[in-house]
Amino acid sequence: MPHSLSDLEQRRELIAQRIAELGDLRPGSVTATSGRCGKPECRCHQPGQLGHGPNFRLTYKVDGKTISEALPTPATIQKAEREVEEFRKFQQLTREFLGTNTEICRLRPLEGESETELKKKRSKRSVKRSRAK
Repeated sequence: MPHSLSDLEQRRELIAQRIAELGDLRPGSVTATSGRCGKPECRCHQPGQLGHGPNFRLTYKVDGKTISEALPTPATIQKAEREVEEFRKFQQLTREFLGTNTEICRLRPLEGESETELKKKRSKRSVKRSRAK
């Protein structure tokens, strides 16, 4: 892991560039569902018969409410899977970006304060005194 301020700034720039290069993305999960329909005379209600499906859906949340979109063709399933995978990359890059930025903020000296003065301050440990009598 880079430790100098300039290394961290370079890393932050690289992560920002990778975020900018991401393609179409969206949150959610692609799932397959199977089940029986509501028609008692349908084949899916016969003993030994499987239910209908698998039916693929993209499920995600908006304002706390679960939204489910049908994915009727292999092409729509593949498209949704690519978009969800790209979103996972975005989440990982965002975590890296925030971690790197946090480290930059911690290391960056105040205006007019040199890095050596900052290191001296950081290396001091607080001394707690015992209250035992």
